[in-house]
Amino acid sequence: MNIKTILIEKANAAMGAAGIPEGSNPAVTQSTRPQFGDYQINGAMGAAKALKTNPRELAQKIIDNLDVSDIAEKTEIAGPGFINIHLKPEFLSNSLAAANQDQKLAVAEHSQPQKVVVDFSSPNLAKEMHVGHLRSTIIGDSVVRALEFRGDTVVRQNHMGDWGTQFGMLIAHLEDLLNQGVDLESVALADLETFYRDAKKRFDDEEGFADKARDYVVKLQSGDAHCQKLWTLFIDTSVKHSEEVYQRLNVTLTRDDIMAESAYNGELNAIISLLKDKSIAVEDQGAQVVFLDELANKDGEPSVFIVQKSGGGFLYATTDLAACDYRSNKLGADRILIFVDARQSLHFNQVELTARKAGLLRDETSYEFSPFGTMMGSDGKPFKTRTGGTVKLADLLEEAISRATDKLADRESTLSDAERAEIARKVGIGAVKYADLSKHRTSDYIFNWDSMLSFEGATAPYLQYAYTRVRSIFRKAQVDSRTLNAAINIEQPQEKALAIKLLQLEEVLDLMISEATPHVLCGYLYELASLYMTFYEACPILKDDVASDVRDSRLVLCNLVANTLRTGLDLLGIEVMEQM
Repeated sequence: MNIKTILIEKANAAMGAAGIPEGSNPAVTQSTRPQFGDYQINGAMGAAKALKTNPRELAQKIIDNLDVSDIAEKTEIAGPGFINIHLKPEFLSNSLAAANQDQKLAVAEHSQPQKVVVDFSSPNLAKEMHVGHLRSTIIGDSVVRALEFRGDTVVRQNHMGDWGTQFGMLIAHLEDLLNQGVDLESVALADLETFYRDAKKRFDDEEGFADKARDYVVKLQSGDAHCQKLWTLFIDTSVKHSEEVYQRLNVTLTRDDIMAESAYNGELNAIISLLKDKSIAVEDQGAQVVFLDELANKDGEPSVFIVQKSGGGFLYATTDLAACDYRSNKLGADRILIFVDARQSLHFNQVELTARKAGLLRDETSYEFSPFGTMMGSDGKPFKTRTGGTVKLADLLEEAISRATDKLADRESTLSDAERAEIARKVGIGAVKYADLSKHRTSDYIFNWDSMLSFEGATAPYLQYAYTRVRSIFRKAQVDSRTLNAAINIEQPQEKALAIKLLQLEEVLDLMISEATPHVLCGYLYELASLYMTFYEACPILKDDVASDVRDSRLVLCNLVANTLRTGLDLLGIEVMEQM
C-alpha cells in the first residue's frame, strides 16, 4: 500500500485529461497540517507557469478530471493552486484491515524486482575492525534488508582487503611465530592490531626481514603453495574476528558473502590488456594510466587514474574495475550499491567512468557510489580513544552493552538476571546502530553515549520501550493479538493521524531504497511512536466505559503499531523485546 504512488498515478491521468503536457510533475506530497488535508497535489503551479495560465483555474481542471472517489472523501483548492486531498476513513479502515492480516503489513513486493549487488563493510583483514567500519556495515545491511523486504534479489558482497604488499610482511611474521611453536589463534592472531604492529616493526627495523617480506609478496601473487598456505591460515583466523563482530552487531553478512580483493586476482591482467587494446589506458613513466578529461581540474588538466604500477603491480583501481565486470556482466546486476567513506568519491567516479568506456559496466547497470560521513568525537574530530588510538569496533560494542546494563539497573524489574542481560545487549547494540542510522548518510555526526542511550527522544531505547508498552496492553487485556480481527473505525483525529502514518511504511521504504538513506525509516518510526503516544492519551482502550467494538478497533491499531515498529526496527537490524 503506497498512497503516494496511487495519487501520483491518478494525478498524472487527471493532468493529461486537463490538457497538461505529459511529463509534468504532479508534485504529490504529504500534508504538513491536518487542515490542508492528508496529501496535496501541487503540480498545478508549475504546469500553469509553463502554460502561462492561471494556476487556480488549472487546478480546478485537474480536480474535474481527478478520479479519487475510492480513496478520498473531499478535494479542495487552497492558496494559489494547491489541491488538498482528504482521505476516506473507510479507505483507511479497509487498508489497515488488510495490513493487519498480512505478515508484511500489506507492503507489496516490487512489480519488476531487480538484481542488486550491495558492496558493504569491506574491512581490511590485516587489522581488526574499528569504528570506521561501523557505518558501511550497518547502513549497507539495513538497505539490503529493505531491498529484500520489497522483493528484490540481493547479492551481498563483502569486498574484504586480503591482498597486496602488506600480506607478504604478515605471512613472513606468521611463519616465524609458527616455527617457534606459537599457537595460531590464541596467541599469534588473538590481537590483530598487535600482530600487525609487531610485523611492521620487524619490517622497518630487522635486517633481512623486509627483503623476505617482499619476496613472499611475489611468491604469494605467483601462487606459491607455501605462501598460499600461510596466507590462508591468516585470512581464515582474521575472518573469524569479523564474523564475531557481525554476529554481535546483528548484521546479515556471512562468510559466503565474502568476495575479497584476491577473488579478482586472476582477472587483472586481462583488465589491463582490455584497457590498452581500447586505448583507454596509456603508458606514462612506465605505469598504465587512464587520463579522464571528464574529471579535469580548473586548469583543464585531466584526472589521473593509475591502473597498473610501473613495476607491473596492480592497485585498488584494477581490482575495482574487475569487480565492475563481475557484477555487471557476469552477475547481470541492475544496480550496484557501494557503501564507502565519502573521501573515496573521486576514486569511484574514476572507476565508473573507466568501466563504462571499457564495457566493464553495462549501460543497463546503475552504478551507485553511496558515500557516508564520519563518526566524530566530542572534540569535533574523528572518533578516537582517549590516547588518540583507533577504537576497535568490538570494544565499542562491549562498552555499549556495559553502559546499557548500568542504565537498566536503575529501573525496577521483575525479570531474571539472564533476561536483563539479554535486554541490555539489545538496548546497547540498538542504541549505537540507531544513533548512526538516524543521521543522514552523508552527514558527519557527534558520538555521544548519553544521548544515544536515552529513553527519551529519537533513540533506539525509546522505540524499543514504545514497542514493549504496546505489547503490555495485550497482556493486560488478555487478548491474543495474533487472532485479533475486529472492524476498524476511524473516528477521532488521533486515530486518523495514526492510521495514515501506519499506511506510509511502503512509501518510506521506497524512498529509503531509492536513495540508500536509512535515516528516513528511523525518522518514520520515531514519528509513528510519537503519534501512538498521542493516540494512547486521547483514545482510551481498556477503561470500563469504552464500548467493546471501540476497544477492539483500537486494539487492532495498537497491534499494527507494534508490528510496524518491530518490522521497521528489524529492517534496521535492531532487536525488540516483549518486556523491558
